[in-house]
Amino acid sequence: MPHVLQNVVFPLDRDPDLLPLYADPETWSVIEEEPVRVSSRAHLGNILDRTRVRIVAGRRVSFGTYFNAFPASYWQHWTGIREVTLSVQTTGPATILVYRSNGGAVRQRIDTREVDGEATTNFVLPLTQYSDGGWIWFDIVADEKPAILERAQWTTEEEPVRTGRASLGITTYNKPDYCVETLEALADAPDVLEFVDRIFLVDQGTQLVAEQAGFDEVSQRLGETLQVIRQPNIGGSGGFSRAMHETLQRPESDFVQLLDDDVRIEPESLRRSVVFGRYATEPLLVGGHMFDLLDRPRLHGWAEVVDEAPFMWRNLYQEKMPHNFGTANLRQSPLLHMRMDADYNGWWMCLIPVDVIRAVGLSLPAFIKWDDAEFCLRAGKAGFPTVSMPGVALWHVSWVGKDDSIDWQAYFHARNRIVAGLLHSEAPRGGTLIRHSRRVDLKHLMMMQYYPVALRNQALRDVLSGPQHMAKNLRTAMPQARAVAADYPETVVHRDRGKPLTSRRGRQVFKRLREHQFDSPTGLRLRLFTARTLINHWLHKPQQHNLERPEVEFGKGDAHWWRLPQYDSALVSAADGSGKNVYTRDRDKFRAMLRESVRLHAALRRRWPKLQAEYRRALADMVSPEAWQDRFKDDQ
Repeated sequence: MPHVLQNVVFPLDRDPDLLPLYADPETWSVIEEEPVRVSSRAHLGNILDRTRVRIVAGRRVSFGTYFNAFPASYWQHWTGIREVTLSVQTTGPATILVYRSNGGAVRQRIDTREVDGEATTNFVLPLTQYSDGGWIWFDIVADEKPAILERAQWTTEEEPVRTGRASLGITTYNKPDYCVETLEALADAPDVLEFVDRIFLVDQGTQLVAEQAGFDEVSQRLGETLQVIRQPNIGGSGGFSRAMHETLQRPESDFVQLLDDDVRIEPESLRRSVVFGRYATEPLLVGGHMFDLLDRPRLHGWAEVVDEAPFMWRNLYQEKMPHNFGTANLRQSPLLHMRMDADYNGWWMCLIPVDVIRAVGLSLPAFIKWDDAEFCLRAGKAGFPTVSMPGVALWHVSWVGKDDSIDWQAYFHARNRIVAGLLHSEAPRGGTLIRHSRRVDLKHLMMMQYYPVALRNQALRDVLSGPQHMAKNLRTAMPQARAVAADYPETVVHRDRGKPLTSRRGRQVFKRLREHQFDSPTGLRLRLFTARTLINHWLHKPQQHNLERPEVEFGKGDAHWWRLPQYDSALVSAADGSGKNVYTRDRDKFRAMLRESVRLHAALRRRWPKLQAEYRRALADMVSPEAWQDRFKDDQ
């Protein structure tokens, strides 16, 4: 009996922006050298149900799309499958054309069949020529009458390497509406639930999912598959570790599938990730891509890596990301045909084999930030790679309206990056990590952002105190960081209450360039600018009239670190557009924080080898199931 690797599916959500991810009507035009879809948004009525779509007479539709093309290179590289069958069920007169690409996005036609009436057409396709990259897909061209694609599947006769199911771990903090939507989507997908052992919903909030409208009904539908676990807020790392720990107690589960709370899922993606994990030659982590929930064709990244020297995460080919499938489909995007290898995958969606957890432990007690990257790096060192799998994805609430580098999360950005560097960096004294961290402090100070520097300095003090601090402040670090904000007026968002908040000189407007602002200083100009700014902020007090009323106003996109330092005060739009922050220069804070930042970074550099040994010795205990079980008991 053939095993289904991938179903061809279509969205039931009546959102025209979703269509480019599932089907590509063959009507495109070029405006100002950019490919622009001009007709696909008019074809919602041709989606008949989850697996059926109408092809209008005389028209051609390609299924060489993100969700419906077959990522052949990943299956060839990571599994033992060397032959896949494409099975296409159709009604009506049509022509089916099968194509492949290679890592350079060169397209080749593999086969063509003419069909009529009710037909099932099978294409047996070798998986032997995709080592560098490449997809397989099919198009359907309707004849003089409309044709219906009834169902299409990618299958294999090979048996999977492992056959266990997955437990789902959803960690939430006050996102009950999103969680109920996710549970409803799962309840509506029985073919996905066949692969699910348990759904662990770890609720750490005060707005309980169990009290959300619709929960009782969906809970009854899911029955004993759903298990809600209440615990105080110990962050994403605490919630996901709880899901890992519970999954270890389930002999029926070979995997735990981690999911964020503020997402919308594509259920077929969950199924695909488990199937891929089953067929992987050796146990590996299967990561899902992240689309923007508020701009649904926009994909944030294809594969994420951690650069060794600065020890900082980034997207591969970052300059090409995010990618908007609304303006360039898969066939028009050569980069996306390359097989890209990742260092880690975000825990908005990541499948982890229980074999990996038994081998390397649970999450670092990091609360948030870097817990996913550190875990994947740790797993990679133990021989368990991470694969960010095309065609496996969900939609996550956008970061466009957030700037977590200057709110309470600045503590965790700094602390956890340095701890991950101590644990995994092989560069002497962390390479350029310490220098880069010091530069981040300088930029914040020059921009009159004193709150994040206060948190970052505390993060360094905690790192220097030794690894034991991470478990001790797991429950207290976040509320303490938020409490500190009261001492920093720039954290207050001033909202218009009938009378606009204005500045003395008015709004500073800059020409928005396509890629980046070319007035940013570099090289010698950068060094001179930094030196002058630091000296000026150290020696000179701000003028009193600039403290009484903000000197200038900037939009968020214009408030760069090389512009704000020229003023004593500034109005800056909040990231979400809800109001404005007032940044005011404070010479005393600047001096004290700069001295402390220099001192702490010097101590970190001096003590790096000793700290590195301490953190690495402590790692096994910090991430052990026993240590986490004690933390869970403390929280009950």
